[in-house]
Formats: sequence, C-alpha cells, structure tokens
Amino acid sequence: MEKQIILEGIDPLEFYGVNNSKINLIKNFFPKIKITARGHSIYLQGEDKELEHFEKKFSYLLDHYYQFNILSEEIITQIMASNFEGVSGPEDEPDILVYSNTGKPIRARTPNQRVLVEESRDHDLIFAIGPAGTGKTYTAIALAVKALKNREIKKIILSRPAVEAGERLGFLPGDLKEKIDPYLQPLYDALLDMIPAKKLEEFLKDGVIQIAPLAFMRGRTLSNAFVILDEAQNTTVNQLKMFLTRMGLNAKFVITGDVTQIDLPDRRQSGLLLAMRILNGIEDISIVRFDNRDIVRHKLVRDIVAAYDKYSEEREKAREERKVEPGADQGTVNGKQ
Repeated sequence: MEKQIILEGIDPLEFYGVNNSKINLIKNFFPKIKITARGHSIYLQGEDKELEHFEKKFSYLLDHYYQFNILSEEIITQIMASNFEGVSGPEDEPDILVYSNTGKPIRARTPNQRVLVEESRDHDLIFAIGPAGTGKTYTAIALAVKALKNREIKKIILSRPAVEAGERLGFLPGDLKEKIDPYLQPLYDALLDMIPAKKLEEFLKDGVIQIAPLAFMRGRTLSNAFVILDEAQNTTVNQLKMFLTRMGLNAKFVITGDVTQIDLPDRRQSGLLLAMRILNGIEDISIVRFDNRDIVRHKLVRDIVAAYDKYSEEREKAREERKVEPGADQGTVNGKQ
C-alpha cells in the first residue's frame, strides 16, 4: 500500500529537524515502512496494518505540534514508544492561554491581565484601558488564538486606526498596503509569537485571520469572530460607533487603548473617551483598567509612565488653579476682565 501525508501550515525544516534528525527518529520506530519526506509531503509504503498504526501515531505528533508549536526529539520518543494518545503535560494547567512558537506557555502575568481573561469568559464586549507595556493587546490576541484553536470562533479580526503622532499616510512611500502595514506590524508581531509563520501565512491567505485598518470595517457584520480594535484612543466618535455596531452573532469584541496617548488633533474627539463614559454600566460590557503594576516591559518603562502621569497631574492642577484665583473679582479670570 502507498499513502501520502500533507504537512499543512508546517515548516518542513522545523518538523524534520536539523539534518533530518527528527524524521529519521520517526523512521527508526517503523522499520517495516518506507518513509520518504519531500517538502510538505511524506510518502509511505508498507502493509495496511503497519500504515494504520503509523498514521495513528503520526496524528498525535501533529496534534502536539499544532497545540504547542514545537516538536522535540524527546516528545517524538515519548509518543512513539508509549501506549498513550499523546503526551500529558502543562497543557492541563487552567491558566495557560496558548503556547509560543518555542513551546513556552503564555498566560496572564499581572493582576489586570488576569482580570481581562476572567472578564472575557462572561462578557462579549470588553474595554481594556491602560498605559503602554501592560500587555493589553498581547493578552487579548492570546485569548483570540485560544478561541480559534478551541474552535469557539471561525476567524480572528484585528484592526487599528491608521493614525500616529505627527504622521499622515499620504507622506509614506509605496502603495496602500505598504503605507498601512507599519501601523499593523505590532499585531503581526504578537501573532508570530503564538502561531508558526507557515500556519499564520495560511490563515491570512484563507481569511481565518484578518488584519486591516479600521476604515475597512465599514459595512461589514462580524459574526463567529474574535475581534480586537487596538489603539482605540485614536478613533473618532463616529469611527468607534461604526466599529461597535459591526458586532454580529457569536462575536467577542475587545477594545484596547491608552487615553494618555491620543494622537488626534483634538483629544476631545476621541471616540474611546466618549464610549467609556456612555457605555459604562451596560450589562455584558466590561471595562478593565490597567495601571503601572501591569507593565511588563523594561523596568524603566514603569518609572517613565509614572513620571509622565505625575507631570500631567501637576499640569492639570496648575491649569485649574489659574482658572479662578482666590480673591479674584466675580466675573474675572486671573484678575482680568
């Protein structure tokens, strides 16, 4: 009998190992089968019963790789030499969201990251608000990847407004895609931590994962999807309203933003500020507020954020004091008509 196995969304170099060390190890467990690996295809020749046994064991290898994004020679030996259907391990721990491409577990690491994970179980719309470096978007993307792997949703949609400090798309070189990609790169980076590059490329090609500027959301109904809007502080009131009303059946929305980094010409135009005020208190909508304790970047980032917060508070206090000085005549500001 002859059979063929296709490695979908897998980098053959990673799966076969350096100098084919992994595929050769697999061959050692099945000496009665001729196994030939060529690119994304593995060709098998052997007796029916042997091939059936091989396919069963090989499916466990694939399941392990797709779940943990890694397949070591130790794991191959455990699966091939045991009677168990796979390898038991830390995947049983309830706080693990997904596994990185190196097999490292990704979990909520800070108090409010854990709150975000908990709130996602009971709420379909969540606002995650807080300073840079707190892992708001990264945790949300991990939740989305987990939901996709568990087949709770059919697609992941990630979006950002194409607005940055002092820059305009028209001044950037290249076509529309080349102009937009720099704004979306942080979302690609997070996905590449959790999904092997080949598999991510396949998901993007098939539309299972979609990454697009906010303007591309108009007119769509987003159903059976985990949808994340990042940098929402730079949306206008109409833009955020448009985005929120895209929610379809079996959809979960996470809106992330930092209200201290609004890059709109007039910060009062921020749709995030208005949404947080008028949607607060609605059942099934949750607002998770991150703070300096959640910063997981370089230790200096926490001090930098704290220093800027202090500066902003002192500036706001001074502005309030200048509005009405003690002893000023009624109807005057700063003693002037």
